[in-house]
Amino acid sequence: VGSSPVLTCPSKSNITMVTWKISPKAGGPCSMGYRTDQNKTHRTNCSDSMNWKSQPDQDPALEIQQVAIAHEGKYSCEIVTAEGNFHRTHHLTVLAPPRLTVYCDADGSPVCEAAAGKPAARVSWDLDSKSSPKEEGHDNGTVTVLSKFAACGTNVTHITCIVSHPAGNQRKSIAC
Repeated sequence: VGSSPVLTCPSKSNITMVTWKISPKAGGPCSMGYRTDQNKTHRTNCSDSMNWKSQPDQDPALEIQQVAIAHEGKYSCEIVTAEGNFHRTHHLTVLAPPRLTVYCDADGSPVCEAAAGKPAARVSWDLDSKSSPKEEGHDNGTVTVLSKFAACGTNVTHITCIVSHPAGNQRKSIAC
């Protein structure tokens, strides 16, 4: 989330036409095209965040500014040259790092929350715990994971929550 990925097409010279067909998981399809004989670009239903990286006749790559979860989906490029048609398909998956919060509940037990991550984060503690993390899915595809530290007969004064996620790992300590 928030980066600006560049999706490439097959590298060919003497391009006649370039077409990007985009099928996002959310929302409707869009397309972008360029014809060299008319030196014209055309776009249908594409957001302003999607654009040619540079001049499409020199580099037909597509750049997505400030990528969001809504951009996930299939991106297909077709290049037309005198030698034939060439295709490349990208399947874009967007990662969202969770927001980590650690707090003490009303009983004085440590609670770790990894909010709105995509995919769901793995939550654990630096000490053995009998806790079973609970997951709550959200409409935008993100998941919040909540874990309450539970250890029978252990008097813990300082503990660390460990969050593992493809977008980056995090640790936060608390004393309850």
